[in-house]
Amino acid sequence: MTGIVLGIETSCDETAAAVVAFDRTIRSSVVLSQLEDHRAYGGVVPEIAARAHVEHLDGLIEQAMAKAGTSFAELSGVAATAGPGLIGGVLVGLVTGKAIAAAAGAPFVAVNHLEGHALSARLSHGVGFPYLLLLVTGGHCQLLSCEGLGRYERLGTTIDDAIGEAFDKSARMLGMGYPGGPEIERAAAHGNPKRFALPRPMLGREGCDFSFSGLKTAIRRLAEDKTLATQDVADVAASFQAAVGDVVADRARNAMTWFAERHRGTRTLVVAGGVAANAALRTRLEAVAHKCGFAVVAPPKELCTDNAAMIAWAGVERLRAGLTDALDAPGRARWPLSELTDKRTAQGIAS
Repeated sequence: MTGIVLGIETSCDETAAAVVAFDRTIRSSVVLSQLEDHRAYGGVVPEIAARAHVEHLDGLIEQAMAKAGTSFAELSGVAATAGPGLIGGVLVGLVTGKAIAAAAGAPFVAVNHLEGHALSARLSHGVGFPYLLLLVTGGHCQLLSCEGLGRYERLGTTIDDAIGEAFDKSARMLGMGYPGGPEIERAAAHGNPKRFALPRPMLGREGCDFSFSGLKTAIRRLAEDKTLATQDVADVAASFQAAVGDVVADRARNAMTWFAERHRGTRTLVVAGGVAANAALRTRLEAVAHKCGFAVVAPPKELCTDNAAMIAWAGVERLRAGLTDALDAPGRARWPLSELTDKRTAQGIAS
């Protein structure tokens, strides 16, 4: 089966459009960041994000189609994020995608944003099912066993804050800019990771769940109790990043042990989502994965952060499995991956 799919992503503060072919070729991928619009607020303002999507999405789709050298009539399908995310932004992209699909007479796919991340390594590296997935974004932190398309077994999740949220809030308490992940990573490069003895929540416990609120609280106390010079901030950032790395490595080790017992001969850990762009975290995971006999696969940075190429690819995978959606498919602020299982994918139609 051959063809191309237009993907649309508007779940948070990136407006994006892309055209991806069934053979994994990214024909075009255009992303407009809203960072400057939200920086003054220290986080994403939903109303500002939705308004920006309305203003820019049509132009970005036009750019993506032009760069791909194709027309709407040539599309094999249209895929748009239907959730989870900020519902105002989700609806902008969802309605636009439905309108294009209806006008072009093309099948429509309502994509779960998290599945887009989950399948991104299949787009970039052709990873085969099954594989273990560490999904780390601003709002999500999960370990999942990816058994097939639409078949995701959650092994662990955060019981409080996601990693990205912990990075952002810790950076804010340290007087850094937004987004916090890149700011902490830059500062940590010049810091001493052993200077501050920060907590490692859940370290050494059974299971694969995460917790970062205690670590965030420890950062707040340091920020309140000390007058931090530039080097102090760098040392706190390095200590924070090291603590996060230890926790994630510990939780991932438990997941890899479980996965290796269940799937003989298949040992791949995929790290996806915006936080996967953190080089120190990747290095820490590669070390523990090597000890467990796992290969680590991480999509390139442009496929880790929110983008429409991964949404288009999720559309490709679902179209190939015969899974399309009606034009009344709803937008969802909350949409767990566990709710994706379709009776056809549960039988293993796509592997």
